Amino acid sequence: MLKKILAHISDDIAIDLGTANSLVYVKGKGIVITEPSVVAVNKKTGQILAIGEEAKKMVGRTPAYIVATRPLVSGVVSDFEITEQMLRYFIEKAGRKRYLIGPRPRVIVGIPCGVTEVEKKAVCDAAKNAGAREVFLIEEPMASAIGARLPVQDAGGNFIVDIGGGTTEVAVISLGGIVIAKSIRVAGDKLNEDIIQFVQDQYKLLIGERTAENAKINIGSAYPLKEKKQMALRGRNLITGLPEEILVSDEDIRRALDKSIKQIVTEIKTAIEETPPELLSDIMAQGSGIQLVGGGSLLKGLSTLIQKETKIFTKIIEDPMTAMVRGAGMVLENLDELEEVLVETDYLEPPK
Repeated sequence: MLKKILAHISDDIAIDLGTANSLVYVKGKGIVITEPSVVAVNKKTGQILAIGEEAKKMVGRTPAYIVATRPLVSGVVSDFEITEQMLRYFIEKAGRKRYLIGPRPRVIVGIPCGVTEVEKKAVCDAAKNAGAREVFLIEEPMASAIGARLPVQDAGGNFIVDIGGGTTEVAVISLGGIVIAKSIRVAGDKLNEDIIQFVQDQYKLLIGERTAENAKINIGSAYPLKEKKQMALRGRNLITGLPEEILVSDEDIRRALDKSIKQIVTEIKTAIEETPPELLSDIMAQGSGIQLVGGGSLLKGLSTLIQKETKIFTKIIEDPMTAMVRGAGMVLENLDELEEVLVETDYLEPPK
């Protein structure tokens, strides 16, 4: 009885621990935090100076001994201690530090498909050390499909493509499980890198990551636009070393992104080829087709290109950037009914 009362008092939370951004959902309240997955560290003292939005403002603007870093690479923990600090920050901010005196929350964390047992355990340990009473893991495509309100527990096919910051996850889901899963490390961050490299090669201009991302958002596209667009980019000329401004077109950015976009489309086609015929028939007959989620799905013309290449109806779901955390939140609200969609997290103690 006491356990039930404590569970009711504590605000359990779901976390989308993304490579680029992290979102936090509090049970009964919805999404309460959306911040960049960035931590600023003083390398001299090891002290963490800022987390989230404040840390992102420091990127490219700090002395050499202050480093603004992302503790996750392709959705996987690359720096355990900094990830733990970031999780603690989100958990305390979501609960206004009352977890220090009250019952600690249960936490659901999204993970990419195909991560190793060691990587799963790293996420669990980091969340527990950060203050979680109990930790559950859910695969990101599954959470995104639930967030998109697809009937994942039915005996029918659901096709989801989650294009995040570090990875693109392609999954076919049926009867509460993932039937086909593909994951490639080509997503939003890689597209930014492509633009930086293209501008460097074509115009001998060095631009920053934020400038590249702005170009991708404002004039980037995967398919020719009806109206041509242009944008000014400012950076440092690699030959003269002096500041310079150039004008790039949507066609330039499309050329820059072409190779990576083709890799994403190829991965989707491979998943289609491996999907059992009955499930593929369901996907086409139900009219749901290919559902796009994640920030990368907002690239102009991407859904048009995927539909043209696969011959399957493709759509971007409403509010695609929050689909994963909304889905994890729905599992949190209905844990008894949706328990089957969670990833097994029982680990054996290593031999001594």
